[in-house]
Amino acid sequence: MTTHASPPDSSAADAPGGTGNPPATDDPTAAVFRTAQQGLPFRQLRRSQRVFAAVATTAVLSLYLLYVLLSSYAPGLMTGKVVGNLNVALFLGLAQFAATFLAAWLYTRHANRRRDPLAEQIKDGIEQARIRAHSHLAAEGTEA
Repeated sequence: MTTHASPPDSSAADAPGGTGNPPATDDPTAAVFRTAQQGLPFRQLRRSQRVFAAVATTAVLSLYLLYVLLSSYAPGLMTGKVVGNLNVALFLGLAQFAATFLAAWLYTRHANRRRDPLAEQIKDGIEQARIRAHSHLAAEGTEA
């Protein structure tokens, strides 16, 4: 018979049916990360990601949905010739690839210009706070 007991350092949040709240701990690193997550730069970073992802996803999926709807409800338009034997459907299908590559390029550009500087600022703040917290703990340990 095998039992699945929680490790001694685990919390009720880790157990099935736990509250999901992080355990209260005196770990300075955990406190540094919680503080960073509550800070303005982290919230700006998350908002920037959510907004960009929502806009890009909506745009690409809308183009795809337009293609599907036109194929279903406007076959005459889709079979219309553009150049030689090339029709509107082929050009709209190729536009799907172009939209995907455009979204990827815009994402990279957005990340490099907006999100990476914020992430670097957050990382530097966390590193400095961890250094301060650990040096504070080391100073307390030598005083005792």
